Order: sequence, then C-alpha cells, then structure tokens
Amino acid sequence: MSKRILRVNALIKKEISKLLLREFEFPPGVLVTVTRVETSADLEESRVFVSVIPEEKFEEVLRNLNKKIYFLQQKFNRLARMRPLPRLIILAERKTAEAAKIEEILEQLKKGER
Repeated sequence: MSKRILRVNALIKKEISKLLLREFEFPPGVLVTVTRVETSADLEESRVFVSVIPEEKFEEVLRNLNKKIYFLQQKFNRLARMRPLPRLIILAERKTAEAAKIEEILEQLKKGER
C-alpha cells in the first residue's frame, strides 16, 4: 500500500470520527467508533468501518448512518483538502466482535485453569 493511501486513510478516519462526534446524535449509552478505513488505490471509494457498542443497536445505527451518508459526504468534502475525493461507504466492523468473543473465551479458559 502506498504512503499516500495510508495518509488518506488516516485523514478520513480522523475527520469522519470528528463528524460523527459533532454532527450525529446516537441513542444514550451507545458508542460508535470508526475502527479503520480502506481506500481504493485510485481514490474512487473509501470503506469506513464502524463498530457499535452495545451490539444490539448495531443495525439501527448503521441504518441511520447510511441514511445520512449524503450529508456526511458533503461535510467531509468541505473539510478535506485533496483531490480526487473518495466516495464514502459505511460498513460494519465485524473483527471487533470476533476479537471480543476470543477475549471472552480466553477469560473462560483462564478461569477454568484455576
């Protein structure tokens, strides 16, 4: 992966995280985090992966974010000083849930040894 793509990924992650914090209201007790960004080599699109805690609210939050993707894209386009501007795609981060399950299994194994 080129150095430019890595910088673009970091920029998008930072700016989208700020926008989610400032511009969106989520239900009380819900934490939404941008975990990673993957931008195509031609800068056509950026896949923004988000995780939601608690898991039960995941579908609702993802649905609301995708409804407001045009608004989010416009805000990002005004903030970013780069060309071309990639099209944003919000996706669910599944690796976080998998990591949590692994942690839970490891804790159970640790307790079983004692």
